[in-house]
Amino acid sequence: MNDLVSTSKFLSLVLRHRPEVIGLSLDEAGWADIDTLIRLSQAHKPLTRALIEQVVEENSKQRFAISDDGRRIRANQGHSIEIELGLQPLAPPRLLYHGTATRFVEAIRREGLAKRSRQHVHLSADADTATAVGARHGQPAVLIVRAGEMAAAGHALFRSENGVWLTDAVPVEFIDFSGE
Repeated sequence: MNDLVSTSKFLSLVLRHRPEVIGLSLDEAGWADIDTLIRLSQAHKPLTRALIEQVVEENSKQRFAISDDGRRIRANQGHSIEIELGLQPLAPPRLLYHGTATRFVEAIRREGLAKRSRQHVHLSADADTATAVGARHGQPAVLIVRAGEMAAAGHALFRSENGVWLTDAVPVEFIDFSGE
């Protein structure tokens, strides 16, 4: 695994799921001090500011953001820990897409999309991205979410800094399974 990929995975671990692994503290919005992150990471995954900046800049999914003052870093979404990203509800496009593995489709038909251990359900603006997400979990299935109808029915949708659409849940009645 190349250094950028392993660094991205490490940053995902400590900024999205388990900051306590290295003794890192995140503020209520998920920000961590970069100098502290570098210091605490050395025994686990030696980081430098240049390596962190390269991962933030080159990550195709734009998973991370550096604060305007350059002193802090956070994950844009995907947290399994409670974080307040400060996102405001937005009117979504008419359709969004959710990528999953075919083995999960029957459960989704019964229960809809639930956030499970994450803070939000993740939705993509295009089917290709959803296909790539689904392929990470097995044989991909792409579900079409009627996001415009969802919003009109009172469900809040948010867009993270990297363009991923987020919501608390997607009830079955807003999911079109023909894209699977």
